[in-house]
Amino acid sequence: MIDDKKVSVVIPAAGAGRRMGGPRAKQFLELQGRPILLLTLERFDSSPEIDEIVIAAAADEVDVVRALVRVHGLRKVRSVVPGGKERQDSVWNALEAAACDIVLVHDAVRPFVSHHLMSAVAAEAARSGAAVAAVAPKETIKISDGSGIVLSTPDRAHLWVAQTPQGFAYSLLVEAHRQAQKEGYYGTDDASLVERLGAKVSLVQGSYDNIKITTPEDVELAERILARVTGESSHLVF
Repeated sequence: MIDDKKVSVVIPAAGAGRRMGGPRAKQFLELQGRPILLLTLERFDSSPEIDEIVIAAAADEVDVVRALVRVHGLRKVRSVVPGGKERQDSVWNALEAAACDIVLVHDAVRPFVSHHLMSAVAAEAARSGAAVAAVAPKETIKISDGSGIVLSTPDRAHLWVAQTPQGFAYSLLVEAHRQAQKEGYYGTDDASLVERLGAKVSLVQGSYDNIKITTPEDVELAERILARVTGESSHLVF
């Protein structure tokens, strides 16, 4: 709990991972012999401030995920529900199964989220209603006209790269999803749905280790990060 408010985590894990280019969905690829999804779930399951986890899996993988949860003794997984056609649909299906005051939405393939970060996002969501983990871009960003011509170079001081977890008052996120469904709108993340309501979304300093594993190059980087964080005695980094 955060400030006596129950905290749930929604994990959309129904994606096919087409950018990875392999036969297996990316959330089931292994790092050091352990599925990425399992590593992600263990981070939240071991946090004292997380009360429950709801997973949305592809319909034909629900039993596989339930078995993964059972075999590895993940105590906080409340339910595994079938996902939808798009990520947004999967989040909605999981939201319907959650029972909480504050909800975090986290990518299944971001296994390096720290307890500190998930707590910071949850606390800010409890305070302000909506919060997003994010980091400043390391490189210069260019805006194009769509045909390969640069239109402008925005000031990096005002740019942030959004990550997950993203945290919200449960009622606010449900309202945002219902409005998006009514209008047939699909956003790139949950925060964009909340923004469309006119609600303010706070930024919480994320971590450059908190990568999303979507390509083969990401797997190589993830292996290096995992080797480093599991070899460190300090719990502050991971």
